[in-house]
Amino acid sequence: MSDQDLQNLQQQSGVAPWRVSLAEWVESGRVQAFVVGVILFNAAILGLETSPALMERHGVLLKLLDKACLLVFCVEIALKLVAYRGWFWRSGWNVFDVVVIGFALAPGAGPWAVLRSLRVLRVLRLLTVVPALRRVVAAFLHSIPGLLGVVAVMAVFFYTAGVLATKLFGGTHPEWFGTLGGSLYSLFQVMTLESWSMGIVRPLMETHPLAWTFFVPFIVIATFTILNLFIGIIVSTMQELNTTSGAGKGAAPISAPPAQAVNAASVGAAPAPVAPTAGAARSASPAQGDETARLIARLEADLAELKRRLERG
Repeated sequence: MSDQDLQNLQQQSGVAPWRVSLAEWVESGRVQAFVVGVILFNAAILGLETSPALMERHGVLLKLLDKACLLVFCVEIALKLVAYRGWFWRSGWNVFDVVVIGFALAPGAGPWAVLRSLRVLRVLRLLTVVPALRRVVAAFLHSIPGLLGVVAVMAVFFYTAGVLATKLFGGTHPEWFGTLGGSLYSLFQVMTLESWSMGIVRPLMETHPLAWTFFVPFIVIATFTILNLFIGIIVSTMQELNTTSGAGKGAAPISAPPAQAVNAASVGAAPAPVAPTAGAARSASPAQGDETARLIARLEADLAELKRRLERG
């Protein structure tokens, strides 16, 4: 469960206090750290169980530890169900936990028990805590629409090149280009630059001397252009997010200084009463506000007296 789910439970009316206390305890840092430690420990046990030599010597102990970890997971789910009840099923992580533990508890589900190690993915929630990692994840999520466009362009390009390669080289080298699926796989290998020259292109050039005219442009377009678009889109999205974040913070407004009293005699007219600024009124304490009010009242009285004298004189 997330902190938002815990807050929703705390704000919900009619919830027993012991349920809120239980939810707060289950979601506390110490309990979550213990659960993550058990997840990592269980993942290590599942890895050790793949060794026949270790299972022969310590199989009983490993199975006992695995069942102990499974018991911890069951207790955690039971406590959350008691605390959250209906809210429990609103978290995708909780649904995943129930499904995985259900596989482990089902009869004959031994091979599926390795799915419990996927609970270690809950550690990825740290990405939402560290600001730098959070920005990277946010940039990747925001760049998905642009990445889908690049994937569509690559799919069209790969399909066209696959059909062309099958027609050009399928007759002489059916092991690489005999079918459309084989051609697409061979072109993917060429795109990754894995043995593309000595493994595929040079053998082709023994029967097709001009085969390089097909593969060199393919590598330039697929490897050095389309794949770099992925990096470019992610970096551009990260820069946009940083710019938006910086602009959203803004600068704190600067309040204008209070107007200074002007000597009425020097200008020949009575100045308007001076009122305190909004910023000064907000920052002043109650005692300072009372003192300011008295000074303003005294200043208004002096200005009124000065105005009467000017009118008579």
